[in-house]
Amino acid sequence: MNDDTQREMACQELVEVITDYLEGTLPEFDRTRFEAHLASCPSCQEYVEQMRALVRLSGKLSAKSLEPATVDSLLSSFRRWRDSQTEL
Repeated sequence: MNDDTQREMACQELVEVITDYLEGTLPEFDRTRFEAHLASCPSCQEYVEQMRALVRLSGKLSAKSLEPATVDSLLSSFRRWRDSQTEL
């Protein structure tokens, strides 16, 4: 294997392929890299859990049906995740 196939997945790459991962269409090699990164990155773990929740709830909620505290919590989590990306 060359260096490109062995490299660790970065947070930004995880964000770019999360839909494929959640849909089960991410190639096995990339899925393995995704899961390895996820195991060592609390920010990405939180992001993936939020995306899973959004997928589960899609079609069941509208922006107006969310409690203000829930909206604030989601925005705070996203901001923490976004800020952690700029520190890399």
